[in-house]
Amino acid sequence: MDLRNIAIIAHVDHGKTTLVDELLKQSGAFRENQAVAERAMDSNDIERERGITILAKCTSVEWKGTRINIVDTPGHADFGGEVERILNMVDGVVLLVDAAEGPMPQTKFVTSKALALGLRPIVVLNKVDKPDAEPDRALNEVFDLFANLGADDQQLDFPHLYASGRAGWADDSLEGPRKDLSALFDMVVRHVPAPAQIARTDEPFRMLATTLSADPFIGRILTGRVESGTLKVGETLKALSRTNERIEQFRVTKILAFRGLAQQAVDEAQAGDIVTLAGMTKATVADTLCATEVDAALPAQPIDPPTISVTFGINDSPLAGKDGNKVQSRVIRERLMKEAEMNVAIRVEDTPGGEAFIVSGRGELQMGVLIENMRREGFELSISRPRVIMREENGERLEPIEEAIIDVDDEYTGAVIDKLTGERKGDLVEMRPAGAGKTRIVAHVPSRGLIGYHGQFLTDTRGTGVLNRIFHGWAPYKGQIQGRREGVLISMENGVSVAYALWNLEERGRLFIGAQEQIYEGMIIGEHSRDNDLEVNPLKGKKLTNVRASGTDEAVRLTPPVRLSLEQAIAYVQDDELVEVTPKIVRLRKRFLDPHERKRQAKVA
Repeated sequence: MDLRNIAIIAHVDHGKTTLVDELLKQSGAFRENQAVAERAMDSNDIERERGITILAKCTSVEWKGTRINIVDTPGHADFGGEVERILNMVDGVVLLVDAAEGPMPQTKFVTSKALALGLRPIVVLNKVDKPDAEPDRALNEVFDLFANLGADDQQLDFPHLYASGRAGWADDSLEGPRKDLSALFDMVVRHVPAPAQIARTDEPFRMLATTLSADPFIGRILTGRVESGTLKVGETLKALSRTNERIEQFRVTKILAFRGLAQQAVDEAQAGDIVTLAGMTKATVADTLCATEVDAALPAQPIDPPTISVTFGINDSPLAGKDGNKVQSRVIRERLMKEAEMNVAIRVEDTPGGEAFIVSGRGELQMGVLIENMRREGFELSISRPRVIMREENGERLEPIEEAIIDVDDEYTGAVIDKLTGERKGDLVEMRPAGAGKTRIVAHVPSRGLIGYHGQFLTDTRGTGVLNRIFHGWAPYKGQIQGRREGVLISMENGVSVAYALWNLEERGRLFIGAQEQIYEGMIIGEHSRDNDLEVNPLKGKKLTNVRASGTDEAVRLTPPVRLSLEQAIAYVQDDELVEVTPKIVRLRKRFLDPHERKRQAKVA
């Protein structure tokens, strides 16, 4: 059967997974009466809850005698490591661009990676049926983006289609019949070359492992594209590292190929196809699985370095061990090492004491998803404030700079620009009207300045602004950036919070807890209205007397507390504070629970 390998790449929420749903339906991958969930490729619970793709996944469809292997990729910049890995497996990309928004930060990132590998994209202008769609403007912006990224003449001469992924159609022109996606299928078959590896069937077997996962029945499994040769179940392979070191020798127990949403056992893997192998115990991502006579490993593309780090530690609060069952540092370390093995964009280092671990990654969302997965597995953790990873070059200290693209109502542009360029040391690059009473702002801001900014941004824009960011480059250190201005309210007692005490504390600031909640000394229970920390007593009850007075029997009415999400809590804490994460609750606390130590550290600061 004729073969094509493609990846669908785009910015977050431009419609990749929805389009793949329609490709699967129209190719006959589903039975006519089969019940299929919306965004079928988003199989992870967190992906479904948040409506974003986190892990790159493969599927396969058949169209007029051609098998098309499709890789659905994440759209968020924090999960760019997934995109960097899978582009090695494909021979072409379908670049999806929202016809209203045009190319966005992640569009630029994934396109630069695809062009550098020499792939020729097919551009699909999606959501052209939206009222504010401007497909011609978006197409011109895509061409300008390709030119700025150094595309060659063949890549600049890209074919394009107009589409609506949700409605399930794609056409060569806006006046097309708008019936189905046959134009996109035909374009892929016509424009994307067949894998060059097909001609190498007679060579020894070689495959570069691109993704790693585990199956409860067959164990460790690795997915990648077969670069040369053929392989049958039961044959012996060896695994080579990037430096040509032999890792292990193993017998292939199973070969799985993608057929629709499922993986199907096959007897033979052929050059050019994307398959999954089982049987190994040590081989991992970026290793070469090859015949025993092969001596040289396949080259693996380098992955961009991480930009932020977070310290994961054991939960040593007075309430530790009450919710979760995985609380030891040894168990936490094993889980983090397993994550670093599967996700090449994450690095894990031990601290000198061995009780905490420095985890480096691409952004707050990536860290938040990892922590959320761990808490659902029963872990209890204490998490530090994210820190930006600096770099030294020629004796100069450099820090990462991010490009922030912001769409905001015209009336809020002043507040946003003031925060970015004033308090957070950013540089304004571009400002232009985006239509419909909105302004597009492009700024280069230090990564330090964007940590914890999203909540303030939503407040400044009354929840109407959209902020997208991506790594831009390195620049000289820009000096100190002021963190959170407000202090916090710290509990000075252990026990259960009392409604009357919280009612009296409401004038001191916003509260993070409600009545009848377990608290302890050193726990942060709210935000102070001033810039200093304040120790308070949330256990103080009402003094009872036998004297009746006006207002004595009034009911206590508490303002609903502010409940910080995991990402909000991580971005909120300062350097002397921690986030306590358990399967049931997220708390904030001071790093030093002893009151004397807290005061001493406050004086030092």
